[in-house]
Amino acid sequence: MASVSGGVALSCPSRLSHRSSSSSHRRHVSSSSVKMAVSVDEKKKSFTLRKSEEAFEIAKELMPGGVNSPVRAFKSVGGQPILFDSVKGSHMWDIDGNEYIDYVGSWGPAIIGHADDEVLAALAETMKKGTSFGAPCLLENILAEMVISAVPSIEMVRFVNSGTEACMGMLRLARAFTGKEKIIKFEGCYHGHADPFLVKAGSGVATLGLPDSPGVPRAATFETLTSPFNDLSTVEKLFEANKGEIAAVILEPVVGNSGFIAPKPDFLNALQEITKENGALLVFDEVMTGFRISYGGAQEYFGITPDITTLGKIIGGGLPVGAYGGRREIMELVAPAGPMYQAGTLSGNPLAMTAGIQTLKRLKEPGSYEYLDKITGELIQGILDAGKKAGHAICGGYISGMFGFFFTEGPVYNFGDAKNSDTAKFARFFRGMLEEGVYFAPSQFEAGFTSLAHTPEDIQQTIAAAEKVFRKI
Repeated sequence: MASVSGGVALSCPSRLSHRSSSSSHRRHVSSSSVKMAVSVDEKKKSFTLRKSEEAFEIAKELMPGGVNSPVRAFKSVGGQPILFDSVKGSHMWDIDGNEYIDYVGSWGPAIIGHADDEVLAALAETMKKGTSFGAPCLLENILAEMVISAVPSIEMVRFVNSGTEACMGMLRLARAFTGKEKIIKFEGCYHGHADPFLVKAGSGVATLGLPDSPGVPRAATFETLTSPFNDLSTVEKLFEANKGEIAAVILEPVVGNSGFIAPKPDFLNALQEITKENGALLVFDEVMTGFRISYGGAQEYFGITPDITTLGKIIGGGLPVGAYGGRREIMELVAPAGPMYQAGTLSGNPLAMTAGIQTLKRLKEPGSYEYLDKITGELIQGILDAGKKAGHAICGGYISGMFGFFFTEGPVYNFGDAKNSDTAKFARFFRGMLEEGVYFAPSQFEAGFTSLAHTPEDIQQTIAAAEKVFRKI
């Protein structure tokens, strides 16, 4: 892993020395190719969110909190959320006409850039044939073959419609295969909003300051055991206290839902050993890291093969998707091959399959991950240097196209460490960057993402904006 002068633990050597010169061939979206859906004067306009504010007031009467996913509500950064109108490449435009360099990437899927022309063209052709069949289609075979060939742990795969759904299926499968019910998850790791996972779950739960969720019965989480991330001794104690009862250890191999947190050296190896010794399964939730930190995900990057893997985001190219997969003997328990039931009307949707296929094709081109590594390293190094120069406590790190930084001296090894961050300062930084035309996730406890569409100019503009904002806050 590449880490930069901050508190995130290194888990393998820096990859900066292995950057490929072939990255220069990457396609980039030029300003002239971007078609804006809103009218903006050529002269730089003053920053205003008046239309977003008016629209959000209406939205609050129509939807809980005015949003359809909690972290979008800007609760931890103040102000009202921005309503967006269009996206292209590495940029976004809101309904007030403001333009932003985007580092959220639809929370991860937009790894080749927003509204990619080749993906859009393929979707247009697919839509001519229909948007949903409710029956098998050849596109499912194609994407399944691509996923299986890329991800070391996956011999068979089941497509679903979201990361949450993938994790629900994975949990049922792990319990069915082992005949055990208890699971170990890690504090700050988010595995969707299913009841058994809403225990010290990070992500939007952390952003809102909710340790759990009302409406989750005690029985749903009674079998969920928790440990701090990177804390092997606690995992060992949990196995000792629950001998023969633990079905699986489930984790984000690189945490992205309580900020960017990398595993300590040998942490993943040790988890693999302890699960094997105790007849439990090792599950990697790669909804975020899959196809992002390497083509084969975190398991390829770290050389650790779990028993089951969950995927989402990138494999749908920006359309709703999820998947879980693993060894054939495990996956053949899933209905209709086996007795473990799971189903979905829109699973394997032809549009999501098409977008995923096109996205993976682009990622497989030579130089893709070298380019992501290069620009992300330059971005996070520039932000950290600017922050420290301005006198702020800050640390951070990255792997390939995934990064994060915390307003604390660090090191940050787990969610407890992350909570030492100055979230009020992050909120000021976030709002200042918005006014400078840079869009980060509206929470200290979320990772950031780069894409193949981000240009060196985007990176330098972002660093310059950060220098300006750091001086102000």
